Amino acid sequence: MKPLTRRLLNDFQREFPLNPQPFDRLARELDTSPEDLLEQLQELQVSGVVSRVGPVFRPNTIGASTLAAMAVPEAQLEQVAARVNRFPQVNHNYEREHRYNLWFVLTAENAGAVEQTLDAIRQETGFDVMSLPLLRDFHIDLGFHLPFSHQADDSAINGPRQTTPATPVKPASTGCAEDLIAAIQDGLPLVPRPYQAIAERIGCSEGEVIERLQDMLDSGVIKRLGVVVRHHELGYRANAMVVWDVPDERVEDLGLQLGNQDCVTLCYQRPRRLPDWRYNLFCMVHGHDRAEVLACIDRMAAALDIEAIPHEVLFSGRRFKQRGAYYRMPR
Repeated sequence: MKPLTRRLLNDFQREFPLNPQPFDRLARELDTSPEDLLEQLQELQVSGVVSRVGPVFRPNTIGASTLAAMAVPEAQLEQVAARVNRFPQVNHNYEREHRYNLWFVLTAENAGAVEQTLDAIRQETGFDVMSLPLLRDFHIDLGFHLPFSHQADDSAINGPRQTTPATPVKPASTGCAEDLIAAIQDGLPLVPRPYQAIAERIGCSEGEVIERLQDMLDSGVIKRLGVVVRHHELGYRANAMVVWDVPDERVEDLGLQLGNQDCVTLCYQRPRRLPDWRYNLFCMVHGHDRAEVLACIDRMAAALDIEAIPHEVLFSGRRFKQRGAYYRMPR
């Protein structure tokens, strides 16, 4: 990967400029032209390395979501996954190594819409769906660090940890706030003045768009604004969801500790579903290969003295769907 591309992907996963011509500022920092920068971003999107340039919203601040799991016979897995993928509310859908072998994330405008979609998926597929909505996040900020050859740090984490939940903030009812969410959830348009293009689309001013985005960043509704990359295409080809059966009184303490481990990219609490599902603390670990992921899990379990806590490691298999969440359904 060229140094310019690496810097673009590495340095601008957050703190994307909120000014009328953000790509001009990035181009100056990268010592290139805005035209070449936009062309490169477009190529990276086409190749799948970049998902979008835009916001990562904090879960459950502008809508509702859940992590859902299904136990599907292997012979039917691809067919069932394809049916699940037809629902626009589903943004991630993965095979995992477990009896519950199909895991997907579902996002909608409110909790009622989430439940309606889950019921529709049950009817469409003929299989039950276990819903595990987020109770508390200890670290959710899926960025990936791409080390230069002179750097020793090969962590998958890019940027500071966030370990305190944000207060849900209802989008302002003034003018174009609701339309703005729908307009940016797929990313910013790759044009010289993206905020002006969005403003023209939803019927407000460029200044209003910039101001509202800043408000959402300040309030924690948007966790980060920048280049959103895909881990698999960047070489992080192995990942596992590690689930722990933690005593309730220890969830917060262990969640904060797990969320601060370098190789953990996500950490959150979800409900148990007894008797079928005993686990209440989840963390995601990404690595370049399976051995790296397992070594990280062993290392952090020993460091935190939690080897004896019941847990399972669910490696991801096939990736059936991966895109940004739709908080407002496309029209």
